[in-house]
Amino acid sequence: MTMRTLTSAAVFSAAMTGATAQPLTIYIGTNTPKTGPSKGIYRTALDPDTGQLAEPVLAAEAKNPSFLEVHPTGRFLYAVSESSPAGSVSAYAIEAPSGNLRLLNQQSTGGAGPCHVNTDHAGNCVFVANYNSGSIAAFPIQPDGSLGERGAFIQHEGSSAHAKRQKDPHAHSVNPSPDDRFVFAADLGIDRIMIYRLDAARAALTPNDPPCATLKPGAGPRHLVFHPGGQFVYVLNEINNTITAFAYDAASGALKEIQTVSSLPESFAGETTAAEIRVHPNGKFLYASNRGHDSVAVYGVDPASGALRLIEHETAGIKTPRNFNLDPSGRFCLVANQGADSVVVFRIAPETGALTPTEQRINIGKPVCIRFLQAVR
Repeated sequence: MTMRTLTSAAVFSAAMTGATAQPLTIYIGTNTPKTGPSKGIYRTALDPDTGQLAEPVLAAEAKNPSFLEVHPTGRFLYAVSESSPAGSVSAYAIEAPSGNLRLLNQQSTGGAGPCHVNTDHAGNCVFVANYNSGSIAAFPIQPDGSLGERGAFIQHEGSSAHAKRQKDPHAHSVNPSPDDRFVFAADLGIDRIMIYRLDAARAALTPNDPPCATLKPGAGPRHLVFHPGGQFVYVLNEINNTITAFAYDAASGALKEIQTVSSLPESFAGETTAAEIRVHPNGKFLYASNRGHDSVAVYGVDPASGALRLIEHETAGIKTPRNFNLDPSGRFCLVANQGADSVVVFRIAPETGALTPTEQRINIGKPVCIRFLQAVR
């Protein structure tokens, strides 16, 4: 496909000023196998009118920078290196006007196989989930964007019903509450959403009361997302391919289950695992990806109850969608095809939330995570 060239200076300037008519800078985390084409973190740009993507450019060379998060100021980026036995998290400065990344420093995550990184909304600290060893960590962010020494490290304990995948804890994501008072850690291995109180000034985490929310045995909670209104939380369960909706009590941090629905069509009987979950910026729609069924499921969200209603399963051009993201305006959905070495673009119908292929795509080796410079959490 022939693509219009977008200059890095224009892309970066538009992203920093928030101009919606200009290209939006995007960073893509990848896996970097020894024999593969990927070398680290890439940047591209989305035309917010047409959905066109610029050819990807290497922003920083790195080993397995699978998951990324952009600092709320848009000045820094954080990436985990998904490696064992010792994982790490790196801090980068986002340089103007190129949008390239300059390494500031790196810290050990204290565990193996870090698979998720996040920041609090105020930009004071970074959280990391270590999948292989089942632990989480928090780091203070220094004034220059670099990471200080770990302020918290918590080792999860326990197991659950799945004989192969739940013998031990496997922390899979770490998310702050909208007001940064709590941190929620989804642990696939123990079927729990662990809840911690956050002292952001010290990057300290302490167990909350209640300490957790429990999923159905064998569910395998992976990622979670808050509704833009703050009253609901949605958890994507990787192993049994379901989505659990919770009512959220902002005063206590407690989660109360509302509903659990399948992320798959009723007729599907093959092997598959759920991967990513997002809520549309307008709060009316929810999206979840399936690897194996190779789809993005689309749901309507009831504004009063938070309950989900299936709209469709989109499969066109999708292969092993480990991650996807919605642009800040909510007009486009970008899907990272880890199994097809590509990122593809869908237009979002404003009235129904349904996805329509745009035929816009870029080739990139083993894409794992998509983040906009104006991030949509």
